[in-house]
Amino acid sequence: MTDPVFGPAPEKAQDPELVQLLTPEGERVHHPGFDLDFTPEQLRGFYRDMTLVRRLDIEATALQRHGELGLWAQLLGQEAAQIGAARALAPQDFVFPTYREHGVAWVRGVDPVKLLSMFRGVDQGSWDPAEHNFNLYTIVIGAQTLHATGYAMGVQRDGLVGTGDPERDTAVVAHFGDGASSQGDVNEAFVFAASYNAPVVFFCQNNQWAISEPFERQSRIPLYRRSHGFGFPGVRVDGNDVLATYAVTQAALNRAREGQGPILIEAYTYRMGAHTTTDDPTRYRLSDDVEHWKLKDPIARLEAYLRRNGLADDAFTSEVAAEADALGERMRRECHALPDPDPRNLFSLVHAEQTAELAAQQAAYDAHVASFEEVH
Repeated sequence: MTDPVFGPAPEKAQDPELVQLLTPEGERVHHPGFDLDFTPEQLRGFYRDMTLVRRLDIEATALQRHGELGLWAQLLGQEAAQIGAARALAPQDFVFPTYREHGVAWVRGVDPVKLLSMFRGVDQGSWDPAEHNFNLYTIVIGAQTLHATGYAMGVQRDGLVGTGDPERDTAVVAHFGDGASSQGDVNEAFVFAASYNAPVVFFCQNNQWAISEPFERQSRIPLYRRSHGFGFPGVRVDGNDVLATYAVTQAALNRAREGQGPILIEAYTYRMGAHTTTDDPTRYRLSDDVEHWKLKDPIARLEAYLRRNGLADDAFTSEVAAEADALGERMRRECHALPDPDPRNLFSLVHAEQTAELAAQQAAYDAHVASFEEVH
């Protein structure tokens, strides 16, 4: 029922227009404000990235099912959101991921085997964030948005925003999911980012499920509109359209680098797999929904566009498939060769400089292990 004074209830308000440049059928469409021209090399590169990242995800899932990983967070169906956002980055931009941004890690040059090493329990993340401008995975839901906002405020104070130098001006990206948008940390990050006009792009992959909770149970308005209450803009993009995701993210990053402050991107997509490999989505969602979203597959729509326009043929897709097979084989081989974790790291990796208390605990542990060696 519409209120005569205040208008329709939020959930009854008209749905926002989705920024889309490539339809599910692979037809190129145009959108004012976000229309870009893409070279054939860019388009084929998007296809290659998404195909290889999907294979990475499938292989890691299979490794977990065979007992080689303790856990794996799947990204199946979200390849376009991650590749589009990552390819829009400048080298100096910095990314704060969740535990699912395997596509962004791929684009930033992180070896997939290092992702396997973390999910196998060998380490807590072994890549150098400074080398890749890609932080370690954050398991605590939403915490990385605060880290990103603080880093962005630091970038401001270093004079790396609004200088007009495209190789110097820096933006920060905070990835999170629709479930995390209900966390206090995310809302606090919005407050600080708005108050200090921080150069941070909040990139939310709305895959519509916070584990088993649908998004409509978390919010009565479209997610992108939440930013309006904090005083900065938001936009919803088709998260299964790699072209639109790239265009929207590029514009948001340029805006942040120029010193115009934060922005929220809602990449509207769907989690085709489970939340993690410990989850069974058949217990809480309908198979009809999954089948519906299969028709919006991000890789299939781009392939249809490439073939229709003579930009790719069987030879190209076969070449990418062979590269994906080689990646899968390497992941299996190198995962099996990973060492067992060293329990002593519990004491040595807590602080940059080990405290006296931790040193004493490590000495006690070493003595305990040595006592068994003496017995045998």
